Amino acid sequence: MRVGVLTGGGDCPGLNAVIRAVVRKGVRDHGFELVGFRDGWRGPLEGLTMELGIEQCRGILPRGGTILGSSRTNPFAIEGGVERIKDNLAQHGVDALVAIGGEDTLGVATKLAEMDVHVVGVPKTIDNDLSGTDFTFGFDTAVNIATDAIDRLHTTAESHHRVLVVEVMGRHAGWIALHAGIAGGASAVLIPEQPFDVEKVCAHVETRFQSEYAPIIVVSEGAVPVEGGAMTLVSGEKDAFGHVRLGGIGDRLASEIEARTGKEARAVVLGHVQRGGTPTAFDRWLATRFGLQAIDAVADGDFGTMMALRGTRIVRVPLAEGTGELKVVSPEEYAEAQVFFG
Repeated sequence: MRVGVLTGGGDCPGLNAVIRAVVRKGVRDHGFELVGFRDGWRGPLEGLTMELGIEQCRGILPRGGTILGSSRTNPFAIEGGVERIKDNLAQHGVDALVAIGGEDTLGVATKLAEMDVHVVGVPKTIDNDLSGTDFTFGFDTAVNIATDAIDRLHTTAESHHRVLVVEVMGRHAGWIALHAGIAGGASAVLIPEQPFDVEKVCAHVETRFQSEYAPIIVVSEGAVPVEGGAMTLVSGEKDAFGHVRLGGIGDRLASEIEARTGKEARAVVLGHVQRGGTPTAFDRWLATRFGLQAIDAVADGDFGTMMALRGTRIVRVPLAEGTGELKVVSPEEYAEAQVFFG
């Protein structure tokens, strides 16, 4: 059997660990031939391939990014895109695909599976917002990076008696902000699921300074204020999946705090730093286990499934279930965490 592998959407630490696991077990245990499709769905769309064997996977376990490249290509937004993918898979003799990605990449995989393309999915997103799995790889690394940044910012905030607003990734789900905010001892965490009151944030800032403590506020890029509640955009231009580019809520909030309280406030945008570098041990472990289970699913002919972490077990769930809705922070989870802020 000849199996294709692709990585789509935003990159994150752990992608190479999945690729390595798929290739090593695919070749050694199942006798498969593996082929890499370059740059996400653009690869099978345009026939862009690379050799993918054990030799190509040596030394990639601790590397961030993806040796296959990535893109936000949506074949369903391109006329004749699905037919081109089917033709290219047939031309390259590919019997099955392992698609590694988030809601958009796996959304495409779900539709292709419904059209009888043999595909299995591996969930990847630093936002941890796929409902079918307890955790996605990349999330733990992003939280650790954000927590380290918050730890470092505490000392400079206290030295200069200023407010620091730390903007982290999280379009619709505030998991990174919530986890990093608790782990880093932030004064407040603002997430997309719960619109925030700027006046209350400013009152909190004043209270913190009265106790001679410089506040750190962590805010997800998709968080919105109650008044004027629209996401802050870098650009209104949309990608192939209809997403606008978010960014700037940190600066917007810091300006409001400084104007309303008179306290110096600065914004720190972590941005793509959260996506880069060496994956944590947990993300390497999770990504490797996902990869091993994915190639077993191919061997079993269990197509149209996504690998998922449930407790400590890796299980297979229908792709449609894994990508059906976003997993967001519930009001109860957010309320429970408030004991740590203040």
